[in-house]
This record gives sequence, C-alpha cells and structure tokens, in this order.
Amino acid sequence: MSHIKSKTGFSLNPLWQFMRKTYGMDEAFKSFGPYQGASIIPKMIDRNTVEVTMPLVPLNTNYVGNHFGGSLYSMCDPFFMFILIENLGEDYLVWDKSARIEFRKPGTGTVRALFHIQDAEIGEIKSAIQQNKKTIRNYEVNILNQDNEVVATVYKELYIRKKDV
Repeated sequence: MSHIKSKTGFSLNPLWQFMRKTYGMDEAFKSFGPYQGASIIPKMIDRNTVEVTMPLVPLNTNYVGNHFGGSLYSMCDPFFMFILIENLGEDYLVWDKSARIEFRKPGTGTVRALFHIQDAEIGEIKSAIQQNKKTIRNYEVNILNQDNEVVATVYKELYIRKKDV
C-alpha cells in the first residue's frame, strides 16, 4: 500500500488511519502482525498513557526458554512516539532517532511496561519547538515481571519538529 506523503515526506500510514478510525487504537495495535505473533497486548489507558503486556508463549520464547529480546524491545517500540503524535497533532513530525535496550534479568511469565508522558512535557515540547524549530527528547521505560522486578529498560530518543507548511 502506498503512503500519501506530506511535504516533509512523512505521514501516518493510511491503513493505520483507517484501523484507528474504524476499530480504535487498542484493536489496531492488537491486529499488527508482529504484535499478534508475540502476543503483545497494548491498552490505551488515556491520551497520555499506554500499558503493554506480553505473556510468555512459544512464539516469543528464546532458545533458553525466556522472553526473546526482540519481542521485549518490540513491545516498547512505538508508544512514546504514538503518545506524542496523538497529543501534538498533525502539525508536528515525531520520529524515533535512536533506541537501546538493557537487559537486567531473564524475562519469564507475563511482562509489562507503562508508557506515560505528562501534559507539562507536551507543553515544554511545544515551547521548545516554538523557540528552536525542533527538539530532541529522551524517554525510558522499565519492563517489569510479575513480581515487579525490572527485566529490561528501554531508552528512546525522539526527534520532534513542526511540519513544513
């Protein structure tokens, strides 16, 4: 499917736009192929918060029987960007600049991560862009096991600016 591109060369994928409007973002994310395969379950708590869980199942298990590292990262990949896009609106470009994951202990059972960006941070981003045309923001999220122990920490660096109009 081709993408309709804005002047910046970036736009939301038309398929995601359709799924979002028709089914809501919870169902759109659940039907995303990599998330189905790894049994990743995102839940939109509110406009600023997303909770993601992933049970340990054969399709997301590594060679030694723990959560596959790629699935742990995948469950965290889009959500800071998603929250910013939803809150900043169509006039802004939000793009992942870099990411890394630090594994702390083997992931077993159901793991979860909570993504949240406060309204004050959204306001700071808008102010920074008004002054400097762009901003870079850093976020991190812990992936927790069923005992609230940190399995891994994901670090994301996001590039944000106004779209050219």
